[in-house]
Amino acid sequence: MQLFRTFVIMNKTESKPLKNKAAPVMHMERGPYLTKRILISATKKGFKQAAKEAMELMGYVVVAMDGWVVKKYADGRIEKISEIEQIELPNDKWFD
Repeated sequence: MQLFRTFVIMNKTESKPLKNKAAPVMHMERGPYLTKRILISATKKGFKQAAKEAMELMGYVVVAMDGWVVKKYADGRIEKISEIEQIELPNDKWFD
């Protein structure tokens, strides 16, 4: 089954096939809206693309890894910059 996303641009409607099967969910009264799954998927894709472009441009990216802020170089080297301070959250406050 081919999924399509419809765009309305300057009073002209176009339909384009979706590359993945995650499509906006239609709400009967308000129209399309994003689900948490679609938002997470789009965010991951965007971060991966940005990291790839930064690596190509700068030769390194700065990321958090195993409790450290590290600089990852294009040749695979990893340089530790600083340890991330661990904080304790109150048990009665939980956020989704």
